[in-house]
Amino acid sequence: MTVVPIRQPIDGRRRPMFIGGLWVDAASGQTFETRNPATGEVIATVPRGGRQDIERAVAAARNAFVGPWSRFKPHERQKLLLRIADLFERHWEEICISDTTDMGLPIARARGNANRVLGMLRYYAGMATALHGETIENSLPGDIVSFTRKEPVGVVGAIIPWNAPTAASVWKIGPALATGCTVVLKPSEEAPLTPLLIAELMAEAGVPDGVVNVVTGTGAEAGAPLAEHMGVDKIVFTGSTLTGQSIVRASAGNLKRVSLELGGKSPVIVCADADLERAVPVAAMSVFANSGQICIAGSRLFVARSIHDEFVERLSAYAASLRIGNGIDPETEIGPLISQRQLDRVEGYLRAGSEEGARLVAGGTRLSDGAFAAGNFIAPTVFAGVSDTMRIAREEIFGPVISALPFDTLDEAVRRANDTPYGLAAGVFTRDLATAHQLSRRLQAGSVWVNTYHAIDPAVPFGGYKMSGYGREGGGEHLGEYLNTKGVFIRID
Repeated sequence: MTVVPIRQPIDGRRRPMFIGGLWVDAASGQTFETRNPATGEVIATVPRGGRQDIERAVAAARNAFVGPWSRFKPHERQKLLLRIADLFERHWEEICISDTTDMGLPIARARGNANRVLGMLRYYAGMATALHGETIENSLPGDIVSFTRKEPVGVVGAIIPWNAPTAASVWKIGPALATGCTVVLKPSEEAPLTPLLIAELMAEAGVPDGVVNVVTGTGAEAGAPLAEHMGVDKIVFTGSTLTGQSIVRASAGNLKRVSLELGGKSPVIVCADADLERAVPVAAMSVFANSGQICIAGSRLFVARSIHDEFVERLSAYAASLRIGNGIDPETEIGPLISQRQLDRVEGYLRAGSEEGARLVAGGTRLSDGAFAAGNFIAPTVFAGVSDTMRIAREEIFGPVISALPFDTLDEAVRRANDTPYGLAAGVFTRDLATAHQLSRRLQAGSVWVNTYHAIDPAVPFGGYKMSGYGREGGGEHLGEYLNTKGVFIRID
């Protein structure tokens, strides 16, 4: 096993993975490269973990779970989470640079995530001492006391995507630490560096060996063995619906608990009375933020017919005004797509939109000149003349592409908005309070935002309806996903 100093700079070096408190290579000795999507340059080489490495990590997590970690009191877990939060705060710029370099997130946006991520850690710290069962009056004969206990579910396998490495890691690890579980984290092979940095910071904060493990590798070679492992008690996954379905099937071996946050094709309804000065930039960035690589992207834009043309014109002008470039530039608003593969996917949807009869009114091209030549850049794109049956209006693109669709009545808008297999999020723009309440009730989505978008708070549950998954992240329900409930009966007469 190889032990290396913590927090190596991102400069093309080999980056071991973290198992049982040690920095180790893959059992196979294989590695893979991770590249800066803005420049194409190799920024690190990491282990290509596989089944043997998952076995090691699960064993380390199990030993920690039944070992010293099981004796940590709630207030000790709370203090640990608060130390982690403080350490994250001190190293926030380093975390931001890691995210920006590895997956292209504009650094200004990364810096702006501080309140959310640090807030999550401190929220979980507070919840660590607020977990409890309840005393229940029963109807049994005799004098029998009945109550419940909340106990950690055990070893958690966490599989995260590449589009938000910091927030996704904390959303999985934070509640595990608060409840007393242990974790094997499998980050995306497209963006593994920030999760490794997070492991370093957590070790520095005093997280016991084996409580948090990070295995780098592909979904097929590391993710699948983790999902099917008989020693894993729970899988929590964020990613595509197709992969989520595979994880559900893999979990059947030991009927492990599963939480899934999957794909989306979120509708945004702009009513005739909307404040356009607010609605245009917010609706635009509901999709264009992170270059559209967000599961909650409001990519189906339903606009009241009376304001449709004006709204699309304003939206297109806004799209054209956005500054595109390397995310490390603090002036950049739109960074690159994560990879050539994702770039090819998005370009395929751009062609499909035009071939199916949609009208391109902004963007729609790959940027490949000058500083863009080696990166994966797509101009923010707006299609009008879109019908509900077009691929760009039905399928998750995961790129900076908006489809504008006019509507005549609110009943029609709701029906069309709900006509999707997904149900992750939705947006509404209106000045009428009654309309806001009615639409937020009728839309089939786990989150509905009115006159705003992307608002996520640690205390508020987040998750999907329908094929956008099940389980919640955020709020008390989130912690409950990591706990078992035990009923206890004691006869005292």
